[in-house]
Amino acid sequence: MPKVTDEYRNARRGEIIEVAISQFAEHGYARTSIADLVTASGLSAGAIYGNFPGGKQELFVAAASRILKSRRDELAAGAGADRPLSPGEVMATLIRGIRAENVGSVLPQLWGEASIDAEIRTLVSAVFRDLRQTVADRLTEWAAAHPDRTGADPSAWGARMAPVVLSAAPGFVLQRAMLDDFDEVAYIDALPDIFVH
Repeated sequence: MPKVTDEYRNARRGEIIEVAISQFAEHGYARTSIADLVTASGLSAGAIYGNFPGGKQELFVAAASRILKSRRDELAAGAGADRPLSPGEVMATLIRGIRAENVGSVLPQLWGEASIDAEIRTLVSAVFRDLRQTVADRLTEWAAAHPDRTGADPSAWGARMAPVVLSAAPGFVLQRAMLDDFDEVAYIDALPDIFVH
């Protein structure tokens, strides 16, 4: 029997995660079963459990981690540009990624599950902290380029502002989910104006 390479295993895990994100977005975490994932992926239950022995919970954490890592990577790609992203541009970048990937409905589920499941909270919080640190890093770059506008040590300012700036994403996600007349584009376009410092 040929040996399964790490590359193949990672690709298979990625495929399963993408199917899981789609199913969680469409049906919700609580209403998505392993049987649903088997049907949607065309894989066996054994293939899913072989990659995610912790079942649906482990897969949910992997899906959430992939979503948060994608946002972090998008921000990291903005580092070293000819000019640092403003606080509003940082948030617009994150929210454009959420919007383009259409994962907004998975995030409130993640927040809900993390609030009642300590294991999910522990596993996902490390990834979320990395995302917050990336936001802080981008804000620090901006503050260093605009010392007249922050009046503080850039690193301390970036760390202090990151949680506040990051809170715009849940506002976008919740309004998008709850309000039929929510104007997503106007929200994103307003971020650089509202986060002017």
